[in-house]
Amino acid sequence: MTKRRSRVSEAVIRRLPKYYRYIYEMKDNGVQRVSSNELGQKMGLTASQIRQDFNCFGGFGQQGYGYNVPELCGEIKKIIGLNRQYNMIVVGAGNLGQALANYSGFEKEGFNIKALFDINPRLLGMSIRGIDILDIDTMKSYTANNPIDIGVICTPKEKAQEVAELLVDCGIKNIWNFAPVDVVLPDDVVVENVHLSDSLYILCYRMATNS
Repeated sequence: MTKRRSRVSEAVIRRLPKYYRYIYEMKDNGVQRVSSNELGQKMGLTASQIRQDFNCFGGFGQQGYGYNVPELCGEIKKIIGLNRQYNMIVVGAGNLGQALANYSGFEKEGFNIKALFDINPRLLGMSIRGIDILDIDTMKSYTANNPIDIGVICTPKEKAQEVAELLVDCGIKNIWNFAPVDVVLPDDVVVENVHLSDSLYILCYRMATNS
């Protein structure tokens, strides 16, 4: 039984997807049991760190036995919230928005893109893998008739704040923002700002320090 704590550190939250990826792959490969030492070696973490992280949610292992991999995978899946379906819309149907719509991997994890929205008349009426590109002026009426859990922003940075506020006005309180600017929204709105260039800058730094 998992135990959610009201205050889990941001560092632990950021490690959860990595835990899920590694443990899911182990389950997929038929591994039934893993110790914190073995898992730590695979992930580049200490066994102590893994135990501390898992203890934030009640702990899952047994001393002398380790972790049951299929059970641990299921528990982490529930902690992250991947045990249900999510409906999404994407605002901005340019290259990035279309790339997200074309990626079928989201659906395998329960994230279903239902529509894309844009202002470009040349894009309106098109569809990507059966997902229609609609006029952004129709977004309020669309969301009034279709329950949406997550709004994805793929617009230029100049429009990102305006779009974010429009999504909130439509009743969407979970925002995944790919625009190269942080959007500022009320405290009851969950925002994940994704800066793709940050990862590239980190790679560049490591290249420079390795040379």
